[in-house]
Amino acid sequence: MRLTEITYGAALAIEGYGPGFFRVGTHVLRGPSLVTPWDAGPWGGLEDMATPLALAGRIDVLLLGLGAEVAIVPRALREALEAAGIGVEPMNSPAAC
Repeated sequence: MRLTEITYGAALAIEGYGPGFFRVGTHVLRGPSLVTPWDAGPWGGLEDMATPLALAGRIDVLLLGLGAEVAIVPRALREALEAAGIGVEPMNSPAAC
């Protein structure tokens, strides 16, 4: 069997997750988090539109992990993201990771 090491270059990788946390590199983030290839940090959750909207022009789509089950993206958030040119793909958190 041949094993190939995965490399991400300078991009941050989500190395683990569990109930209420994500491990990105050597950091553990608790609660809602926003992870981009260049940064990872806390996010105010679905009511906090400013944080993902600040990524307009830097990302094309937001993979939105909504917990153990897929849920509906609140209309206001979805419309704000789409107006800023950011597509949103809701999914469960394991798939988003």
